[in-house]
Amino acid sequence: MGKAARFAMNREASSGDASFSTAATVGDRFAQFSEFAKDEGLRRLEEITPELVTTYGQGLADQVADGTMSASYAQNLVSAVNTVMRAATRGEWTSVSPTRTCGIANRSNVRETPAASIDRLKVEAAKEAMTSRGQAITDLARDLGLRSKEACLINARGALNEARATGRVSIVDGTKGGRLREVPITQERQIASLEHAAMVQGEARSMITESQSWAQFRDKALRETRETLQAQGMTGLHDLRAGYASERYQALTGHPTPIEGGQASKQDDQAAREIIAVELGHGRTDVVASYIGGRP
Repeated sequence: MGKAARFAMNREASSGDASFSTAATVGDRFAQFSEFAKDEGLRRLEEITPELVTTYGQGLADQVADGTMSASYAQNLVSAVNTVMRAATRGEWTSVSPTRTCGIANRSNVRETPAASIDRLKVEAAKEAMTSRGQAITDLARDLGLRSKEACLINARGALNEARATGRVSIVDGTKGGRLREVPITQERQIASLEHAAMVQGEARSMITESQSWAQFRDKALRETRETLQAQGMTGLHDLRAGYASERYQALTGHPTPIEGGQASKQDDQAAREIIAVELGHGRTDVVASYIGGRP
């Protein structure tokens, strides 16, 4: 599939419809989609459909929401697939919009509306329509502030033992840039979420069943979980992380978040943002504005 894509792009360059440097860049970006397609059991360009590309793009949208991929890069990856398929089909391809169809968008650096997941009743309503694994992943994201991949790859049994022994949980697998971080245990709800996740995990090493790869789990079970959350007005697991950040902010400052009308002092606000940034796995405090709003 990758070779066919490069052939199609080289043909475009030879005819003058694209530069050779552009053809090479598009080919490199298409290679990531090629791996995704292979995981789906496809081997030929002729088998690629707009629906498959949409599924691919929605997975990228999750990574953007988690902060593990930039929106511009995700958009470029989807655009590369469109470019290759237009070249391969000589213009007969129906393009997939990275933003409108896949949900990839440049997020504002400052959240303008409170996270829907602040309302735990909405979270519980969404969970009623989920599988047990979806429920466990939702709880881990909401109560420990985990990214989607972190919530799927965590060894809940080990995390539960660590939480009981030390009052914190080390997040190792699926983190951005492979950076280990620790999430403090400050509520009994967190222990309950870990207990439930450990039970659902069973003999597996993570929330992913032993018969599935990460890609297979992401493209089916995790996608279904995200869509169920969206049906309740949440953007996905990123919205759950925003709910976690909002609760932590109020616990740390004694005030609601700025986006909810809170009026914490500048000193308390800054201190809370520094703590929340670390707990969510971000290196900069300005990123916290995308969860709780701008400074008061």
